[in-house]
Formats: sequence, structure tokens, C-alpha cells
Amino acid sequence: MPNRTEPLAPVGKLAPQPWMDLPETRAVIAALTRDQAEVRFVGGCVRDALAHRPVTDIDIATHDPPEKVIALLEAAGIRAVPTGIAHGTVTAVTGSRHFEITTLRIDVETDGRRAKVAFTDDWVADAARRDFTINALSCSPAGDVYDPFDGMADLAAGRIRFVGRATERIREDALRLLRFFRFQATFGRPPPDPEALDACRALAPLVDQLSGERVRSELFRILLAPDPASTISLMRGEGVLERVLPEAGDVSRLRVLAWLETTAVKIEGLEPDALRRLAALVRVDGEGTRTIAERLRLSNAERDRLAALAAPEAALAPTMDARARRQAFHRLGGAAARDRALLAWAEELADTPHPPKGRNDAWTTLVKDAVAWTPREFPLKGRDAIALGIPAGERVGEALADVERWWIEGDFRAGHEECLAKLKERL
Repeated sequence: MPNRTEPLAPVGKLAPQPWMDLPETRAVIAALTRDQAEVRFVGGCVRDALAHRPVTDIDIATHDPPEKVIALLEAAGIRAVPTGIAHGTVTAVTGSRHFEITTLRIDVETDGRRAKVAFTDDWVADAARRDFTINALSCSPAGDVYDPFDGMADLAAGRIRFVGRATERIREDALRLLRFFRFQATFGRPPPDPEALDACRALAPLVDQLSGERVRSELFRILLAPDPASTISLMRGEGVLERVLPEAGDVSRLRVLAWLETTAVKIEGLEPDALRRLAALVRVDGEGTRTIAERLRLSNAERDRLAALAAPEAALAPTMDARARRQAFHRLGGAAARDRALLAWAEELADTPHPPKGRNDAWTTLVKDAVAWTPREFPLKGRDAIALGIPAGERVGEALADVERWWIEGDFRAGHEECLAKLKERL
């Protein structure tokens, strides 16, 4: 390993954190420090704790090589999974918790996607390979915070700044270009760092070499930000959006939808939804949906849902009477009806920011009704038709569909016997 440089002194103290005091966390730290090795919490858990945000993933760094990390964990009775051992990463599994433990490392070769690394015992050199200053923070188990690149000041100022030269960081891994916009959407405040923007604009073509899965992951995280429309507009202005989502249209509907989801509509279970927000951003036909799905490597279920949300007949209106509303909910399903109502409402508000009195209340009621919808089950089954002598096959489906339409038009009131009588009339 290269020689260690003189270590930096801690710049502050992190207040006691519940996640640091978990029995599982203490067990992993105890195992890793059995031979007095220095370990620190790194990356997102430190950043989020300093920003007073929930911590979900706990990442740890050590100068011990991965083989020793595995031995230390197993000696303590902790399961060790070599998830990325070539890059120095081992996952510790204890109870229901996972801890990603990575050996300090430096990049020795990069190709714009993945780096070849060498292990080191230099904490500053390891931090220097991180993407942003706010992600280069580390913290000892005792709470001492280390900040080699002024990440704490950037975090407080809402400034997303690359470690070192922005162009070099992006050339090492082109995904960092999209990550810049994601972190700007999540932690940043205007104006964005000018050096970072210049680099993103100049290197935007590098996005083309990224896999659809990696692009989708970053795009969906951007869409889930509190104000995705502003970041999407920023990406468009820097020539990045056209490489990620050329179908993107005006952001006004997306802006209103995000406001509806997070502020205007107080309904239990209504959360921001990346695919719904994507549908608010694009206006495409079936072929356009397939193109987006292929580029972003959407699952079949995601592709079909996006297509349904973009369908021209998708809109619902608060002027629908109760019966028409129930019929629409039955046809679409409560979740799809909720999504379509929200999209239609967002479009209406984007076009008419000051609707007539009571209009927003009517939309709210429609969305609430969709969320609360309990699916109705058609009383008849295929065996009912077959028992009446209808040959199995297409004719059974046609007969049942005909009676089901009658049942729906009757507002789902008819029971099994009435539906069966209607089926007999059809013979």
C-alpha cells in the first residue's frame, strides 16, 4: 500500500445518532476495530446526519484489505458477503441490517464507467476520489467529523461542488454528470456551481455511453425530488435533458403535479411517484412509450403503466356524477384512476392557475374517492356459463362480458342470481 499522508484533524463533532448506537452498528464496529484498525462512517450517512435527514444506508471505510475484513466479521459471528471484493467492498449482514464496508482506495484507471482501483491507507486520497465535496465527509465512531474538501460549508450553503476539477470527475465516471443534477435537486440551492454546470454542458455527450438502467435510476431520483421541474429545466438548458429524455415537454404539468402530491392534497398513502411524474413530463403515443421504455430499460409493468397514463382517453373529470365515477374506477382500478385524476388536475391547473371556486375541492374529492375505491367483483364465473350449456372458449368470454357490461351499467347492484338470469336471457 502507498504510504499514508499526515492525517487531517477533525473539524467538528457529530451529535449522537441513533443509527450509530444500534446494537448491529456497534457489533460491526467492534469487529472491524478488534486489531485497532481505524474505521469511519463515510458518504451518505454522514452527509444526511449533518443535514438532519433520515439515514437509511450505513457505509463504513477501513484501511484493512477486504480479505481481513471478511475474517474479522466472521470471527465475530457476522455474515460477510463479498459483494464487490475487486473494488474492496464487503457487505456485513447482521439481523435485518446491511453495512457496506469498503477498503480505502485510489483509482488507477478509469474508462468513464467503471474504475480499476488500488487499495491505500490514505484517508484523504480515498476522499479525493469521491464525486462531490458533501460526499467526501467521514466520521469516526466517536463522532469526530473529517472534512478534507469543505463539504460541510457546501452542505450548509446548498452548494453541490465536485471534488477537484469537475471535468476530471465526470470523465472518470459519466454517471456523475447526472448525479450532479440529482444532488442539486435534493441538496442544492440556486445558483448552481458554475464550474459544475460548465463541465456538464461540455461533457453532456458522455451520457450516451451510460446504460439505460443507470440513467433511469438517476432520472427517477431527480423526478422524486421536492421540485423536479426546476432541475429538469436546468438539465434542458445545459443540453443534458435531450440526451436523457428527448420526449420531455413543458415542465408546468410536472411542477403542478409535484405540488399536488406533496402539498395540496392531504391523503394518507398518497406519495410522490416517479412514473406518474414521468407521465406528466412527456406527451407520447404508444410508439413513443415503447421508445422511452426501451431507452430507460423500464420493466414491462412500468412500460404498460406509462402507456396507460399517457393514453388520450385517460383523463377523468370532477364533473362526473357518482355513478359514472364508480364505473370509471371499476374499469381502471383505483390506483390508475387516482393517477389519471392527478394528471388531469395538474394539466388543468397548469393551463388555468386560478380555477373557479370549489373546483379544487371537487378534484380533491375525486382523488380521495379513487384512493378509497374498493374493487367490485363480478358475480359470475366461467363455470356459470358452461353450466348453462355455453361451449367453453370464446363464446363463454363474450357472454360473460355482455352480462358484465349490464351489471356495470346497473351500478354493480345485481347479485349472482340476477346476473345468472340475465345470462339465461342471452341464450
